[in-house]
Amino acid sequence: MMRGALPIVAIMTLGGCNMAPHYQRPVPPVPAALPKGEAYAPQVAGAAGLPWTSLVQDARLKTVIERALTNNRDLRAALANVQSARAQYRIQRAAQLPTVTTDAGASFTRRNGERADSYSADLGFSAFEIDLFGRLRNLTQSALESYLATEEGARATRIALIAETATAYATLAADQDLLALSRQTVASAQRTLELTQSLNKAGLAGKLDVRQAETIVEQAASDVAANITQVAQDRNALDLLVGAPVEEALLPSSLAALTEDIATVPAGLSSDTLLQRPDVLQAEHQLKAANADIGAARAAMFPRISLTAAIGVASSALSSLFTGDGFTWQTTPSGSLPIFGGPNRGNVEYSKAQRDLYLAQYEKAIQTAFREVADALARDGTIDAQQAAQHRLVTASRLAYDLAEQRYRAGIDPFLTALTSQRSFYAAQQSAIATDLALVSNRIRLYRVIGAEQ
Repeated sequence: MMRGALPIVAIMTLGGCNMAPHYQRPVPPVPAALPKGEAYAPQVAGAAGLPWTSLVQDARLKTVIERALTNNRDLRAALANVQSARAQYRIQRAAQLPTVTTDAGASFTRRNGERADSYSADLGFSAFEIDLFGRLRNLTQSALESYLATEEGARATRIALIAETATAYATLAADQDLLALSRQTVASAQRTLELTQSLNKAGLAGKLDVRQAETIVEQAASDVAANITQVAQDRNALDLLVGAPVEEALLPSSLAALTEDIATVPAGLSSDTLLQRPDVLQAEHQLKAANADIGAARAAMFPRISLTAAIGVASSALSSLFTGDGFTWQTTPSGSLPIFGGPNRGNVEYSKAQRDLYLAQYEKAIQTAFREVADALARDGTIDAQQAAQHRLVTASRLAYDLAEQRYRAGIDPFLTALTSQRSFYAAQQSAIATDLALVSNRIRLYRVIGAEQ
């Protein structure tokens, strides 16, 4: 029996050839170094990227992000896709191994007063494909690469969620500051209006001055209403990202405080860092899967050999079931090869076209990553100077407004000069908040587009 089973084992362990093209990572279609120039700050050599826990120093924002990582439904869906892809890989990998089954049976017959019983037990497998040309092996490799691509997709979703949550939090802080500013401007403009009305009653100011004073009051009042709406919508967006309502105690106090608690992410010097971005790795795994599909399609054009084999025992008496005379074995190899027609050649051409598609998508992912990092670095290289200039503008506008109001009250300048200065001061404060938000948002964006966590 053992000598008869040896050919079965030999065939099952026979090594086959691989019909898939040899995979070699394509040369990145981008410059080797990140861009330099007037818009870019000097980059420091070293590891690129930063863990999000080092990026964010604000304790409240850290808590909000941790909740988002636990409750966000998009991230849950991405993780479910990973589990599904892993299961598909396991299913495909199982096809490379025979499915062993066992059966046992007994039959009891009595005829004309005589008893004729039989007993049997079998162990075997049926229609197991011997992978001589690597069809199953390449299908398994394709499923593995698809699973790894899904894992990288989930990592990209996680990084995007962290960045989006931090950005939404900073946006809420900025809009809360704008709301507070518009309310302060309403109060200040109301005092100016009351003064102008008093001067008008005393004959020291005209009706035009009163109407002009009313314009700044109503403009700021309109901004208050708009900012109240915007803050509410920001809260809704943050709640959606977190997956649950965020209580008041976790909301930002001010954008200025948050600016100090968001770190700048190092980008390194080489563009090779971009090859480790999750979306780029995802595209590369998809390319590898398509490469393996070519091998599976090519192997399908060669003979497909399958094997059915069984080892068993049979006896008319249970006591003698496992004696030497009761053992039996059989093997049934079979093969098939399409001679005319069939989709095999078309499948090979299709798999090659799909490989070319994923190659283009992989290269586009690298180019997109390079552009996104370059854009973020260009903003990072100039935002500090812009922020400093914007805050100096706020100071100059405030001093100009104070001087213009004093000159108006002294009767030196017309009210229009004071009104213009007040509007400039209000606009400068709004622009300063927008610039602070741009600084924070770009630091978060650098974390996202570099995509590497040390």
